[in-house]
Amino acid sequence: MFDHLSPCELLDAAAGAVRARRLAEVADLEVIAAWAAVHSGEPADPGRRRNLLVDVGGEGTPRVQDHALGEIALARGAGVVATINALADVLDLQHRLPLTWAVVRQGTAEVYVARKVARMSRHLPAAVVGVVDVAVARMIATEAPGRVLTVAEGKVIEADPALHEERVEEEKRRRYVGLGRTDEYGLRTLIARLDAGDAAWVQATVTRVAEIITPGHPDATADEVRAIALGYLARPAELLALLVENETPGQPEPVTDDEPLAPSRATALPVDVLDKLHRTDLTKLRPKAVFYVHLHEATLLGTKGVARVEELGPRTLGALHQLLATTQVTVKPVIDLADAVRTTAYEHPEAIKERVHLVTGGDYWPYATSTSRNADYDHPTPFDHGPERSPEAQQPAQTGTHNSGLLQRRHHRWKTHAGYQARQRAPGHYVWLTPNGLGFTVDPTGTHPCSEMEARLHLALADRRAQPGGWPDDGEP
Repeated sequence: MFDHLSPCELLDAAAGAVRARRLAEVADLEVIAAWAAVHSGEPADPGRRRNLLVDVGGEGTPRVQDHALGEIALARGAGVVATINALADVLDLQHRLPLTWAVVRQGTAEVYVARKVARMSRHLPAAVVGVVDVAVARMIATEAPGRVLTVAEGKVIEADPALHEERVEEEKRRRYVGLGRTDEYGLRTLIARLDAGDAAWVQATVTRVAEIITPGHPDATADEVRAIALGYLARPAELLALLVENETPGQPEPVTDDEPLAPSRATALPVDVLDKLHRTDLTKLRPKAVFYVHLHEATLLGTKGVARVEELGPRTLGALHQLLATTQVTVKPVIDLADAVRTTAYEHPEAIKERVHLVTGGDYWPYATSTSRNADYDHPTPFDHGPERSPEAQQPAQTGTHNSGLLQRRHHRWKTHAGYQARQRAPGHYVWLTPNGLGFTVDPTGTHPCSEMEARLHLALADRRAQPGGWPDDGEP
């Protein structure tokens, strides 16, 4: 397409492509802002429950009807959280940072930088956020993103120093340990926010363990060895055994901000503690965990294959063996997902929950990203508590693998109260229809948009299957 262009023309094309991308991002934000404006008044249907006006952006931005947030996300083919974050950013830019937004709308600045500034300044009162707006608008089109964000950070503090001090104290109460997604190599990022002193002791322990195990990893880099050493913290029995075998009695040195990093408290143990540890069965300290491993039967018979471990991601059989090699493994019976399990009760028994999660893999809302088991177990065809559904009337059981799916709480609330229709076509297969007629099917291959007519047809067929006579357990969607 560009082969015939000269070097100068290619440079012009590159600049034009960047500006077109920026303007497309602006248009995306303006569309969802317009949607919010349409749904910023009191709900027109007073009978629809729980459709409250919610704050999305910072002080001074319009509120938005809660029930409107899901449908615009589906229209964009995006997750709900990502769409709400984008909406919050554009509302802040339009109503709190208008000078910056005016520059961005010209396509001369990166949209993501402006959105970061909106998030950084969201906590500021509307009366003072202008300090940030003026400073950023002057430079966002001419300075590198890093410099813009550095200035913005300073201006956020300058805008309200007292509020900044309050937030410093609040942040001290937001310590956490988090895990990133497992990548295709079976590796995962560990992120922690903790007291500086505790962080120093963790680092010291990792350093000491790395010193001990380095001879056993002659081909590994220093960073690799430290990563392996950090893994010992997850296995306290092995960690203590390693330290006890390689330590001499002593006393820990203090850690101060003015002194070099001291040894960890675990690296200098008194004689009596060492003696007691030598006589202790440290295997009792091994943590207990449940792993859900998915394997094709051909893999067990020797065919090359990949194991999928929930929460950890795909792994080779060799990596799986390495993961379990030093553990005590209790193997649970394999669950036959072809079994149809039902109950007349409203609550989902654990046997049904287990099967439903294994089939669906997580939230069945269109484009949902969550694979967590910590979700609501929903009846796609709403549970009928009336007498015509009683066991005495010989109606089919309503709770089971034929009528169940996981929904995160927000998605569950919208399905129940915001006018969405959903039905289960077969195990793992669902159909959705939004209040304004957007249709979607969700199955093991993902989310697929469909016409309103097609969605209504699937809904009608699902309702017909749910009538007396039962759901065909081996039926196709």
